[in-house]
Amino acid sequence: MSHGHSYGRTTSGNGRIASPGPAGAISFAATALLLSLFNVQAGGVEHPEVLVSMAVFTGGLSQFMAGMWEYPRGNVFNATLFSLYGSFWMSYATIFIPASGILAAYEDPLELSHALGLYLITWTIVTAFFLFVVIRRNLALTIMLSTIFITLVILSTSQYSLAGMPIVQKAGGVFGIIGALLCFYIGVSELLEAELRPIVRLPLGAL
Repeated sequence: MSHGHSYGRTTSGNGRIASPGPAGAISFAATALLLSLFNVQAGGVEHPEVLVSMAVFTGGLSQFMAGMWEYPRGNVFNATLFSLYGSFWMSYATIFIPASGILAAYEDPLELSHALGLYLITWTIVTAFFLFVVIRRNLALTIMLSTIFITLVILSTSQYSLAGMPIVQKAGGVFGIIGALLCFYIGVSELLEAELRPIVRLPLGAL
């Protein structure tokens, strides 16, 4: 018997469609972890351009596809969450692709910083909506989305701070790492739940 899945219903009238939930969760977690490691400058890395390819294909395409597969399963929340966060990663990556011309359009670095801040604030609001919906679903997802919300608040703030920006950005990276690890936990929990004889079960704290 299911111990309570993270995102919502995992079965539908068409039982032939496997749950894309684990793929969506792990795609988000992997991309968020890499971004957060760059934000804390792990390994001395200060140029996060490597993130672009991962944000396009892993956090973006894979997660967006997971969202599309949730629609025929009738899972409105998963479909909305994965498709929107997938588009978030693809749009975020596009900003840093030179051929897009987005960065080149800003001659004033301060204006660019504020524009990125507004971009992140917008997604902070979207995350707050998701958090409001799931707050009574299960503990793991509630804590994970709360952590991602805090991460976005801090990263948005870092775009408006001056001398303290690197410190604030690193703080956002720390919370992002925590959120990514929680998301990995949720994804692996659902992977194990899909097995007939899972080696272990990871509880999600159904509320």
